[in-house]
Amino acid sequence: MSFYAVIMAGGVGKRFWPQSRRTTPKQLLKITSDESMLALTVERLKLLTPVSNILIVTNGDQEEGIRAAVPEIPAKNVILEPEGKNTAPAIGLAALHVLDRDPDGIMGVFPADHHIGDVQAFKRYLENGIEAAEQFRGLVTFGVVPTRPATGYGYIQFHERANPDQPVYAVRTFAEKPDYETAQAFLKSGDFLWNSGMFVWRADVIMEAFEMHLDSIYDSLIVMREAMGKPVWDSVMTYEWATLRSVSIDYGIMEKAANVFVVKVDFNWSDVGSWDAVYNLMEKDEHFNVVRGDVQVSDGQYNLVYGEKQHIALLGVDNLVVIQTEDAILIAPRGQSERIKDVVDELERQKRNDLL
Repeated sequence: MSFYAVIMAGGVGKRFWPQSRRTTPKQLLKITSDESMLALTVERLKLLTPVSNILIVTNGDQEEGIRAAVPEIPAKNVILEPEGKNTAPAIGLAALHVLDRDPDGIMGVFPADHHIGDVQAFKRYLENGIEAAEQFRGLVTFGVVPTRPATGYGYIQFHERANPDQPVYAVRTFAEKPDYETAQAFLKSGDFLWNSGMFVWRADVIMEAFEMHLDSIYDSLIVMREAMGKPVWDSVMTYEWATLRSVSIDYGIMEKAANVFVVKVDFNWSDVGSWDAVYNLMEKDEHFNVVRGDVQVSDGQYNLVYGEKQHIALLGVDNLVVIQTEDAILIAPRGQSERIKDVVDELERQKRNDLL
């Protein structure tokens, strides 16, 4: 049995505009450290498996940037989707590659752009999940012990313990992102966890789940599997991929399957979903500002300011997000950075490809 780590790196990260662009998406940005989010993810996973077993699923627009950001990953380990179809098809495609290498292989699925504060704890919990995936032939996810009634995360409700020696539990239900009152009730109940979007399972077991719950995608995956390594691969892949419906792995499989388990993890975790999340993660100065670059803040507090080229001076303002790049400047109130996606959507409607 070999363990393969699959990194999902096809997203754009619209909420990180103007730094995030189609060719330099969020996972390639150095947001929380001097390393890209993707490079930090690879470093964590090297604690569990060699780089030869780390696979990255992305798209043609991002391929060059991905290879430059993590050159240690073998070229054959970068798997290209013809177009984004959400997480279920991408995971199915990765499962084919794992099965091609090891019919008994176990695969973990990890977002490319999350923050994890304690990498040794991450390793221990992942080892618990790998053992559970093999022992129970189950679909294993990872739920983070919540520290506040967050409305930006999905939740997982757990019940009886599956293994008395490890923090592995049977899953009762999945819940979508709640309103604040519901999130408070989840927190008070003590049996809800944040859905981290990380998974572990045997590659053959997830294929069985596709056959049971997403049979049309399964049929296309089988056709693709028969074409792997043959001259017809590119044409078969292009044709079959175009027929797939876009569906998430949570909605398509995890919410329907019976053999689902959750590892209850307790470490500093964030999906780093917005500039506000970056502010919360980063070290502040004596006035609770977070600054990077040639930045001057006078008589101001609780600001996040990232500059690339010119000097930026803030005077007498509080609670702002200011992001400067070579060709754009974003100014927004802290607490509303989720709405930056609307700016990008408008640029797309205007066909401002120079800013996308």
